[in-house]
Amino acid sequence: MEKIINTLDAISPVDGRYASKTSRLRAFTSEHALIYYRVLVEVNWFKFLAAKKGIPELPALNAQGDEVLDQLINSFSKKDSEEIKKLEAKTNHDVKAVEYFLKSRFLKSKDEALIDASEFVHFACTSEDINNLAYALMLRDARDQIMVPEISALRDTVADMAIKYAESPMLARTHGQVASPTTMGKEMAVFVSRLHIQLEKLKKISILGKLNGAVGNYNAHIAAYPDFDWFKESQEFVESLGLEWNPLTTQIEPHDYIAELFNTFARINTILLDLDRDLWSYISIGYFKQKKIEGETGSSTMPHKINPIDFENSEGNLGIANAILNHLAQKLPISRWQRDLTDSTALRNIGPGLAHSLIAYQATIKGVKKLDLDENRLDEDLSGNWEVLAEPIQTIMRMHGLDEPYEKLKNMTRGEQLNAESIRRIIDELDLPDTAKRQIEQLSPKSYVGDAKRLVESLVDRLSN
Repeated sequence: MEKIINTLDAISPVDGRYASKTSRLRAFTSEHALIYYRVLVEVNWFKFLAAKKGIPELPALNAQGDEVLDQLINSFSKKDSEEIKKLEAKTNHDVKAVEYFLKSRFLKSKDEALIDASEFVHFACTSEDINNLAYALMLRDARDQIMVPEISALRDTVADMAIKYAESPMLARTHGQVASPTTMGKEMAVFVSRLHIQLEKLKKISILGKLNGAVGNYNAHIAAYPDFDWFKESQEFVESLGLEWNPLTTQIEPHDYIAELFNTFARINTILLDLDRDLWSYISIGYFKQKKIEGETGSSTMPHKINPIDFENSEGNLGIANAILNHLAQKLPISRWQRDLTDSTALRNIGPGLAHSLIAYQATIKGVKKLDLDENRLDEDLSGNWEVLAEPIQTIMRMHGLDEPYEKLKNMTRGEQLNAESIRRIIDELDLPDTAKRQIEQLSPKSYVGDAKRLVESLVDRLSN
C-alpha cells in the first residue's frame, strides 16, 4: 500500500498543509480507524454469541480464547490494517477481508476452541451489519472526543470576549447603516448563545445501529436458530456497544441520524461563518486591531498590512465543510429499495467534512485571540452619530401623547448626521414637559445601550448551569 511519506505529497490539504490541525481525527475517521472499528464489531459479535446458551455449537470462551480476542483489539496496528487491505485486494470486498483476517488470527493462535469456532466469525451478518456499527462508533467517538471539545473551546473563547466587552458601547449597524447603539460584548454573546444551543443539540443526537441481516428481517439468523430471540439479542448487542438500537431497517441502517448529526454540524458552521464575517467587518472599520506577530508578513508588496487571514481561512474551510456535510445529509438517507451502494463511497468522506470544520474552528479561535478592541474608534463613531437618539426621543414623545412623534423626528433626522448640539436644538423645539426633556438630555449614544450588560450576564448564568 502506497504511503504518504511527506505532507507535500498529500492530495488533500487536510492531510497536507493542515495535517497538524487535523491529525487527531485520523484515530477516528481514517481508513485504518474504519478497519479497526470493523474488527472491534466482529470480535464483539463473536464474543457476544459465545456467551449465549442458545447457540450450543459455539461454546463459551476459555481464558486463552478471551485473551486472544482481547489482544486482537488492544494491539491492533496499521500493520494489521495493511494485511487486511492485501486480503481485500483479492476478495474485492472490504468486510469479507476483515472476516478472513480474523479467521487467520484464530488459526495462528493455535487455540483449538477458537479454530473450531472460526465459522462463527461474521455469523449471519451482512457486511452492513458490521459497517453501520463501525461508522456509528466512528462518528460517536469523533464527535465526543474531537469535535465537541473543539466547538466548546470556540464557544468559550468567544464567551470570554463577550464578558470582556459587555460594557463597551458601539454603534450597531442594520442594513449596513448606523443604528441604535449596543455593546460589543452583547453582540458576541449572541453568537455564543447560538453556538451553545446547537452544541447541546449535537451532544444529544442519538447514534443508532442495527444488526439484523441482509434485508433487516433476521432471515439467516432464524433459519439457523429459530428458537433464539434474535430481535431481543440484537438490541442487547447494539446497546452493549454504547449505541441506540434501530429495530426497523432494510439492509442498511437508514442514516437519518447521520443526516441529523451533519445538519447540526453544518448549522454550527453557518453560525461560525456569520461570526467570521462580522469580525472581519469590524476589523475593516477599525473596531478591532489585530496584534502584530513578529516575523509574519501581511502582504508581499505592502509592508504595513495585517490581514484578517484567520477569519478568511475559517470562512473558506467552512464552505468546503458544509458542501460535504450537506451533501452527505441529503444523500445518505436515500437508498434504492432495500439497499444500493451509493452510501458506501459517500460515507468515506466523513473525515474530510469534519476535518475542514476542525480547521475552521481552530482558525477562528486563533483569530479571536489576536484581537484588541479599539475603544477610541468606537467612541469616535458614537460621538459622530447622535441621530441614533431619534429612536428614544420619539418613543418618549409617544409616552407623553404628542402627535405624530415618529414622523416629526423622521423629518428632523432622516439622512442627517447629527451631533450633540443638533440633538439639543431638536429637544428644545419639542412640546414636552421639562422633566421629559431632562430625561432625554441624560441620553447619549454612548449610554443608550439598553440592557446589554444584563443580557451578557444572563448568558454567563446559562453557560454555567
